[in-house]
Amino acid sequence: MPDRDLIEDAISHHSGRLFTIEAQEAIGGGCINDAYRVRGDDQQFFVKANETSFLHAFASEANALRELAATETIRVPEVVDLIEGETQSYLILEYIEPRPSSSGNWKSLGRKLAQLHRIQQAHFGWQEDNSIGATPQPNPKTDSWSEFFRTYRLEHQLKLCSSRGYQLPFADKLLAAVPSFFVDHEPSPSLLHGDLWSGNVSFTSEGIPFVYDPASYYGDREADLAFTEFFGGFPSEFYRAYQKE
Repeated sequence: MPDRDLIEDAISHHSGRLFTIEAQEAIGGGCINDAYRVRGDDQQFFVKANETSFLHAFASEANALRELAATETIRVPEVVDLIEGETQSYLILEYIEPRPSSSGNWKSLGRKLAQLHRIQQAHFGWQEDNSIGATPQPNPKTDSWSEFFRTYRLEHQLKLCSSRGYQLPFADKLLAAVPSFFVDHEPSPSLLHGDLWSGNVSFTSEGIPFVYDPASYYGDREADLAFTEFFGGFPSEFYRAYQKE
């Protein structure tokens, strides 16, 4: 891993004591970033690495993690630092050791997600554009969920598909139907994780749920629930606890 000295200095400054990397191991970081667990002096941290052009995406992720943490609802890794090296950029986070889940863990996640969704503001969107994975995600302040979802989620994605050569003859018809689809649905702008599939959820050794890799914005809370249904969905205990809360 390049820029070892920069990473050690950043962690030392954050923790208030000298940190030297004594061991590092590559761990799962998805299909976009390289990811490492670095250890030394009874401390360990999670380091995500990518090209320097990815610095803005890391900065947006760090901002989302800080905002989620400030709600004191659902746990997220603490942001340690953001670094731009000569050839790579890095996001350094608290390392949380994952453990297998149980029914009670998923109930807790459902309750905490509902508490997060109670954090609301007046407008849909976010204070900045960010990324979902490696895909740019626009988040301008918008009064209507129907308008936000149509323009900055569906239409944005359809334009990206078209720019890559995909022919989508249904696109115009789909976009025209959005207002009628939401005619009886006027959600409040809730704080969302934004990319809440099962690969972005885990549990501590104490059974406390935590989430990571956010693509946050203020939107319809059902958007987060829709993400949970990818790749088989979450256990039924999660949904029951969410609805009860």
